[in-house]
This record gives sequence, C-alpha cells and structure tokens, in this order.
Amino acid sequence: MNWILPERIDNHFPGHRAVVAVFAVITAMTIGRSLFHMFAPDGGAQSVAHIPLSTFSPVQAGQAVIFVFALWGLSQLIMGLLYVVALARYRALIPLLLVFIVVEYTSRYLLGHMRPLDVTHAPPGKILDHVMIPLALVLLFFSRPAFGRR
Repeated sequence: MNWILPERIDNHFPGHRAVVAVFAVITAMTIGRSLFHMFAPDGGAQSVAHIPLSTFSPVQAGQAVIFVFALWGLSQLIMGLLYVVALARYRALIPLLLVFIVVEYTSRYLLGHMRPLDVTHAPPGKILDHVMIPLALVLLFFSRPAFGRR
C-alpha cells in the first residue's frame, strides 16, 4: 500500500511517466468542466447535460434539483474522505487543504452573490461561509512551523 499511501510526500512519482501526463489532462478537464458549470448561463444543465429545463413540470424540476444536490453531496463526501486521509496519514497536507477550504467557501459565498436564489430561509451553508472562511484562515496561520510543537 505504500505506493498509494507513501510515507513521504514529495514530487517523486514512482510509476510510469505517462500516468502523470494523462493525470494532467484529467486535471485540466476537471477544472474546465467545473468552471463551465459555475459560469455558464444555464450552469450547463441544458447546454451540456441536455436537461430540458424549459419543459419541466414542477415535479420534474424538483427531481432535478434533488439530483444536483445528491451530486454535490458526493463531491463533499469525497473531500471529507480526503480530509480523513490527511488526518490519518498525511498531516503535512493540512495547510494545503485549509487553503482549499478557504477557496471553496469564499467561492461559494461569491457564487451565492453572483447567482442569487430565492429561498424561504437562509441555508446552513450560507451561515457556515461566515464561520469557515475566518476559521480556516486562523487555522492556516497557526499551521506555520513557528507554531509547531516544541
């Protein structure tokens, strides 16, 4: 398992170098897809996923929203599992993951202002944005080596 969970985290990759090249393409595709979904006028729902938004009944629209939330939950689960791996084996990655948390919650906050949505009550995530951004920044500050154990 050391090739999946190495003891040291550095820039050495022991496998075939073609894996790195293909992984770079997957990374670019993932980032591009993500940005398109964030900034396309329809979020890619109709233009990419071919979801016929304009023909939906209220029930179909509700099902589509629930499906998208399930996908979002899957993404959150994957990030949570990455956090577990960092806690269990790669604590050196915690500062980087804190940067990702700051970027994620700041981006969610900004997207909420760019694409406002009428809701009956503020969702917990909206409140959590105001907690997680400063909390992650404080944790990042105290992650510096100057604050390490003595």
